[in-house]
Amino acid sequence: MVTLYRLEGCPYCEIVVDRLEELDLEYDSVWVEGLHSKRNEVKRVSGQRQVPVVVDDDQGVTMAESERILEFLDRTYAS
Repeated sequence: MVTLYRLEGCPYCEIVVDRLEELDLEYDSVWVEGLHSKRNEVKRVSGQRQVPVVVDDDQGVTMAESERILEFLDRTYAS
């Protein structure tokens, strides 16, 4: 299962959402606070407060930065 930590209105998060949907992957969204200082849940799972963050339990991967996430998704799930 893939979990996406995201922020409403974040264009980088939406790029990741688009790719997840293109790849027809099931995922859970965790909506985070707008203020960096309030993003404690993201910090707990990834060690930092920026979004997007993807956690892929099946692959044992937690990562941030949309470009890295897109590369990972393509490498792992694209046919």
